Amino acid sequence: MQQEHPRLGFIGAGNMAGSLIAGLVADGVDPTLIEVSDVNKAALDNLKERHRVSTHEDNLQVAAVADVLILAVKPQRLKTVISEMAPSLRARRPLIISIAAGMTSDTLARWIGDNPAIVRTMPNTPAMVQCGATGLFARVGVTEQQRSTAESILRAVGLTVWVDQEMTLDAVTALSGSGPAYFFLLMEAMEDAGVALGLERHTARLLAQQTALGAGRMAIESEDPPKELRRKVTSPGGTTEQAIARFEAGGFAPLVDQALKAAAARAKELSQQLGD
Repeated sequence: MQQEHPRLGFIGAGNMAGSLIAGLVADGVDPTLIEVSDVNKAALDNLKERHRVSTHEDNLQVAAVADVLILAVKPQRLKTVISEMAPSLRARRPLIISIAAGMTSDTLARWIGDNPAIVRTMPNTPAMVQCGATGLFARVGVTEQQRSTAESILRAVGLTVWVDQEMTLDAVTALSGSGPAYFFLLMEAMEDAGVALGLERHTARLLAQQTALGAGRMAIESEDPPKELRRKVTSPGGTTEQAIARFEAGGFAPLVDQALKAAAARAKELSQQLGD
């Protein structure tokens, strides 16, 4: 990235903020252009030591200088934090990127006042290892340049996709936001099954982990959809066919559908509660 990169302000110094900062610095962003605030001094000291960013215990110091403000605090604290910064945000009009789960852009705009430029995002925890998947939605008024800036920031920790309607971020939450836990659940079950079949636990765990990694990489690097990749490794009359048949007999696909619908419904419910 170029030296004229906008000054970035992070409100919150938790895991996701730290992951984004690490990715941005690795991408070549000058750490002197990154300001971070948090009430947790230990978290600030850690980021300052690791990345040499500027840190503050007062959010207003960050809001006063940031061209792009990344909201990385827990949703329950966001109203208080925004209310404190609102006069500065109305005066300076930075691009605001929210990674706070469940908080709609209209709610954020109402708390700030005026008509701020807001990009709402839904990242996931693999962003902590630069393998994240993030959905983004741009509120009306966000320019193409601001969209590009937001995308470049979130792309520092993985893949990014834009959605045209904010309500579809609930689907993103259900699919990729909560998705890592689904894969962990499958890996956990595979590990336990491997142990039951006679493997040592550490061996079963390593095999499950590497298989998940390999399958994911094959899916990303192949032009074939997952359905075709599955067909190619399922030999007629073989062991994989027997296992897949058991999954299907147990209603695997309908169960996944029900699970994601439940997660999406809960995401919508939380958005309504948090916006009250």
